[in-house]
Amino acid sequence: MRIRLVLSWALALCALPALAHAAAPGVDAPALLGAPIEFYLFGLTLLGVAIFHHRTLEVALTGLATILAYQALVSGFPTGVGLAALGEHVRHEWVILTNLMLLLVGFELLSNQFERSNLPDHLPSLLPDDWTGGVALLGIVFVMSAFLDNIAAAVIGGVMARHVYQGRVSVGFLAAIVACANAGGAGSVIGDTTTTIMWLNGISPLRVLTAYVAAGVAFVVCSLAGARSQQRYQPILAKDEPDHPLQWRRVWIVMFILAAAVATNITANILTEGEERAPWLGLAVWAALILTAFVAKPDWAVARPALKGASFLVALVAAASLMPVNALPDPTWQSSLGLGFLSAVFDNIPLTALALEQGGYDWALLAYAVGFGGSMVWFGSSAGVALTNLYPEGRSVFRWLREGWFVPLAYVLGFFVMLLLLGWNPAPSAGGVAGSP
Repeated sequence: MRIRLVLSWALALCALPALAHAAAPGVDAPALLGAPIEFYLFGLTLLGVAIFHHRTLEVALTGLATILAYQALVSGFPTGVGLAALGEHVRHEWVILTNLMLLLVGFELLSNQFERSNLPDHLPSLLPDDWTGGVALLGIVFVMSAFLDNIAAAVIGGVMARHVYQGRVSVGFLAAIVACANAGGAGSVIGDTTTTIMWLNGISPLRVLTAYVAAGVAFVVCSLAGARSQQRYQPILAKDEPDHPLQWRRVWIVMFILAAAVATNITANILTEGEERAPWLGLAVWAALILTAFVAKPDWAVARPALKGASFLVALVAAASLMPVNALPDPTWQSSLGLGFLSAVFDNIPLTALALEQGGYDWALLAYAVGFGGSMVWFGSSAGVALTNLYPEGRSVFRWLREGWFVPLAYVLGFFVMLLLLGWNPAPSAGGVAGSP
């Protein structure tokens, strides 16, 4: 089984050079089989993360350092050659990277406040006491993600699962939580960074909303398969935990922090008109955390493991941003389907930005593809990285693929149901023209 998974993973990484016609302009960089060397370095980094899942941060930092050294000495950076070009690249990427760091650590502290409120201990009386209780829990995650950042929805879902399943949560159910969080944000312009970017580039929220056709199908598949497997692994509690009274101060703190995040996300996106000059969302979450700590302090110790997980994802996203990608394949439903699989191992933010510049995609279908596609691997989305800070056992790619087998199936089923019901509806964006059906 492990050999088969390694081979399939290696084949998936070989798809990265499909972006090779994207070599940086004006740079005569060395290539192998028509693809810039950077793609192979990035692919080896991802393979290293998959195999050495107990050393993911070290592997990601080594890969980033290797790519930086190669571009400094041989090929040049995406923005040109020399330190000035590297500085320009950092200036373009620092907001996204800083936001990721702040949100991943901040939402971990938020989940600690939620857990210490004892609210999760009172869920068994509200949820069915069979496998449908798991479906209901995943439904809560799906709905929350439409209004919150999917990172917050995933970590809150992980905290709830830890309590209702007495700490024994399968990796398959972790994959289901991440999948439902990403599915819930796929059709909302405030539920996922990729859909927010679309909104800021002139794509109507109503056009993106139809992504819920595919996301709804994916949710049904993931919630049913994930909940039933989890019930076999560890049945859900039938009664509340005794002697755990609600701490209403912490409940209100959680609600205040989430409200601050939503309000800041909407306000900043409207006022900045698509140009992010600062990591406003991450700063707002931390401001709310510090302010409310005077009322009831979180356990600041949880920030340390969260910082390690956040550093891993930031290093991986930084490495992805250095790939010499200037264009995507021609916009078709086939290329959109492929971008979803690519999103499992490649940062979906630059993919979305390139698609917007190119134009001609079905934006709802693309929102679903790049938003949900990252669920197929634990580090394919920030929600997965955040959740595995709570459950380190989820960092095994092989276990994630084996126990979360239903996530790729849900992705394909959701994609084709939406395609059959609504068809392929390409539209221009601010940076491109409509493609052919």
